[in-house]
Amino acid sequence: MRDGTPWDTIGALAALFTRLDSGRGLSAEEQWTLQVLKLSEEVGEAAQAVIGVRATNPRKGRSHTWEHVQEEVADAVITGMVALARMRPDAAGFLADVLAEKSAKFLPGDGR
Repeated sequence: MRDGTPWDTIGALAALFTRLDSGRGLSAEEQWTLQVLKLSEEVGEAAQAVIGVRATNPRKGRSHTWEHVQEEVADAVITGMVALARMRPDAAGFLADVLAEKSAKFLPGDGR
């Protein structure tokens, strides 16, 4: 586990993936596009885990637990944070601002 905040780790991952993709000759927009597609893949894996928990695939039956679902949701969140960090140097502040704006629609008063 890295020291520092989760955003420090996210920033390090984003920098690594950007460096690797740049080394492959991908433009910034190509990198962002692929990262968003990766996010879609992770959300799909979370959905697949829910299907496994609910045993709605008769061929596979109950193939997952809610802990699997939670891990897949965490993967999707991490991938989303990395995507945002790759697109915006101010990702943490940007996310905080968007969260405040979106949550104000649901949470009265000071957002608590």
